Amino acid sequence: MHSSLITAMMLGAFALATLPSSVLARQADHTAHDQSAAELIARAVAAPDRAQVNRRLDEGRKPAEVLAWSGIAPGMAVADVMPGLGYWTEMMADIVGPTGSVAALQPQQFYNDDLATRHWQALLERSPEASRLRYPFDRFAYSPESLDLALINNSYHDLYWTSEQYSIPVTDPEVFVAGLYAAMRPGGRVVVIDHAAAGGEPRATVDALHRIDRAVVVADFERAGFVLVDESQLLANPDDDHTLSVFDEAIANHTDRFMLKFQRPAA
Repeated sequence: MHSSLITAMMLGAFALATLPSSVLARQADHTAHDQSAAELIARAVAAPDRAQVNRRLDEGRKPAEVLAWSGIAPGMAVADVMPGLGYWTEMMADIVGPTGSVAALQPQQFYNDDLATRHWQALLERSPEASRLRYPFDRFAYSPESLDLALINNSYHDLYWTSEQYSIPVTDPEVFVAGLYAAMRPGGRVVVIDHAAAGGEPRATVDALHRIDRAVVVADFERAGFVLVDESQLLANPDDDHTLSVFDEAIANHTDRFMLKFQRPAA
């Protein structure tokens, strides 16, 4: 999430994409009934009206592969938790279509400047299936048993972060994950992608490097009742030795990232 703050500052350097003809084409796509999930994902990634500030991250984030692995499908109720500039929000809205929904759950402390506001307004106009909802950073809550899928991309580590500059108080990750568990329907899944750390005390590691140990995330989710059902090496980078901050130019956008998929038990 903090990494997305850096992205926000780049908005002034990139034009917001607003192509009405493309919007109409994407809405027309939603009426097709014979498209596979793979086809919908490919169309969402290739949509010409995606904001350039998001599109330029595709090489490092491999969106088509990640979305396919997530299991997203038309009609799902999805949450993009701590969504930054809505990189995943917009594509997921295209995929779930008019029978689904995507809630971009944004902490109140972030993305309040004029550029970010205009960016989100344009995104939501292009993606009627999406909505942007605010919550206090340290008091996450959402409608009980209402989500089929949730995604947390490069942001879970910030639950161990505090910042006077960005008005981030001490947050209890256990409370956050319990709230997320309550929001998931039985059988619902949560995908967590984050920058890998070598270990150490989580808050110190996050403060210094904005990384988190995979084992910490697994322990947090299992403590809440989630079950780890899958993981992927898709975004792994063996050349990242986990010693650099994720904002260091030598590794930025190419960090070693783990991908974990948790499920709330169906019964």
